[in-house]
Amino acid sequence: MTGNNADYQLNSIYLYLTDRCNLRCRHCWIEPLHYKGHKDDSAEFDLKFLKKAIEDAKEIGLNRVKLTGGEPLLRPWLAELVRSLASIQGIQDLALITNGAHLARMAQSLRAAGLRRLTVSLDSIDESTFARMNGRAHRLAPVLEGIEAAVTAGFQGIKLNCVVIRGFNDHQVLDMVRRFRGTGHILRFIEFMDVGNRNGWRRELVVPSRDLRETIGAEFPVEPVQPGYRGEVASRYRFTDGQGEIGFISSVSQPFCSNCTRIRLSADGKLYTCLFAGEGFDLRGPLRSGAGDAELLALIESLWKRRVDRYSEERVERIGASRRKVEMYHIGG
Repeated sequence: MTGNNADYQLNSIYLYLTDRCNLRCRHCWIEPLHYKGHKDDSAEFDLKFLKKAIEDAKEIGLNRVKLTGGEPLLRPWLAELVRSLASIQGIQDLALITNGAHLARMAQSLRAAGLRRLTVSLDSIDESTFARMNGRAHRLAPVLEGIEAAVTAGFQGIKLNCVVIRGFNDHQVLDMVRRFRGTGHILRFIEFMDVGNRNGWRRELVVPSRDLRETIGAEFPVEPVQPGYRGEVASRYRFTDGQGEIGFISSVSQPFCSNCTRIRLSADGKLYTCLFAGEGFDLRGPLRSGAGDAELLALIESLWKRRVDRYSEERVERIGASRRKVEMYHIGG
């Protein structure tokens, strides 16, 4: 792709509700909790601001909302926010990404508030590997209990995201498939990405999705499935014996910048047009200064149409790989 990619219509917004997280996952943030200069910028997050931002962005095509962080389940007002966003006409999908540690006690209230879909980060089903990957030696059992609680609450087709890192959890990919195949959950294997500047990314740690597909397909044959919507980042496959679906997110080996339809709103009220962006654009400031709907809509639309982000493609071309980027825990995945 050359030039800008503004011809792809905005359809999704990721809301990053907090910088805080109870884990230190290897692919996100492997430094101590309070490194020098860190602060949680979301302490005063305004729920009315969030809803207004969604309503304005909806006018230029947005119809999918995903809540993430940090760990969004650490926010005591999460169910209130879900209820507010679920009431917006025209939003076709309202989903949440979580590490699942607190999901067992919150699944029912989130479902009752109007949450439609769940994605749970789960990098291993081996206890020792799971502890090594999450950086806090957190136990696996509460996460699995959270997934079961979500099923009981009525969630279906729960997506389970597994970031695969060579030498850490790549040898357990088939174990993950055997465990969840036929359960109705959708495993998604994600190539280790250089999001932010603190996760120790090196290209040799990346396991290409095509290698994983070949390994999985040798035991459980799969066939491709058409995308569910324009701009879907995961390549979808189903088991030929009818035992469910898996997906692969291949930002490193098969960049999809030119198909991007997502914008991101960080915990401190800044809009980002790329997961790998170096800076955001202030949205909360104009709103607090009294900007009206038309002004906010024009700002969002202008940012979207002017975007030229293509970092993953530049990485393949070996351009700008050392560029500083916003941290993963600040604008999520």
